[in-house]
Amino acid sequence: MKTINCKGKLLDLSTPKIMGILNVTPDSFFDGGRYNSVDNALFQVEKMLGEGADIIDVGGMSSRPGAEVISTEEELRRVIPIVKAIQMRFSDAILSIDTVKAEVAKQAIEAGGRLVNDISAGQFDAQLYETVARLNVPYFLMHMNGTPKTMQHNPEYDNVVTHVTDFFIREIGILRALGVKDIILDVGFGFGKTIEHNYQLLKKLQDFKIFDLPLLVGVSRKSMIYKFLDIEPESALNATSALHFLALQNGGNLLRVHDVKEAKEVIQLWQKINEV
Repeated sequence: MKTINCKGKLLDLSTPKIMGILNVTPDSFFDGGRYNSVDNALFQVEKMLGEGADIIDVGGMSSRPGAEVISTEEELRRVIPIVKAIQMRFSDAILSIDTVKAEVAKQAIEAGGRLVNDISAGQFDAQLYETVARLNVPYFLMHMNGTPKTMQHNPEYDNVVTHVTDFFIREIGILRALGVKDIILDVGFGFGKTIEHNYQLLKKLQDFKIFDLPLLVGVSRKSMIYKFLDIEPESALNATSALHFLALQNGGNLLRVHDVKEAKEVIQLWQKINEV
């Protein structure tokens, strides 16, 4: 049983759950600019919760390839009013804060967030790990090679699965020593990986169960799908659903998605196959 404590609200990840993406940015690769007003964000949150999202992941800085790191002030301006509005309208919702900055994590958790989702593993802010430990919230530990600006500049590994495994061993040890209790692992599809690297990681996802920690899978509409199939992200829902099913088969516990309804259907089908 993989239950995480989200500021007093328990979430059981022994059955697959859904994290709905809420990008409150002007420049995210798929939905940039759609939800960066309070009204639009609340509309989308209501839709995702109604379709079965278990977590809403609020992000104020784009992490698409080539993206720049924005200032703390700008990120707070984008994120905090929306987190407060969601907390006021949907007080039971479990909100995750997608940030690489300790101050943003702190203020967003104080405003109603319950988890911290960090693409950088503390690379960009030396205070982030300690801040997460003090906040006593679950932490998403993701592997990324480089920064969003540089990560897709010819990434190379001797063995990507071994490399990510070694990274998790090191960082989990650091987090545990600081007192972080609930850790969810994310191999970082698309973050400093070629298409081949991404599919190697997906194929070997089960290998990461050695840590006995929940696995987050974020492949929704990403370039590993649309570039390989030579389509646009807007046309990548069908293939995303196919990879979601494979991810569940290979041990994924949590799907980070743009399309909640369709992900929920994938989970329902996967559960049916596994119960007959």
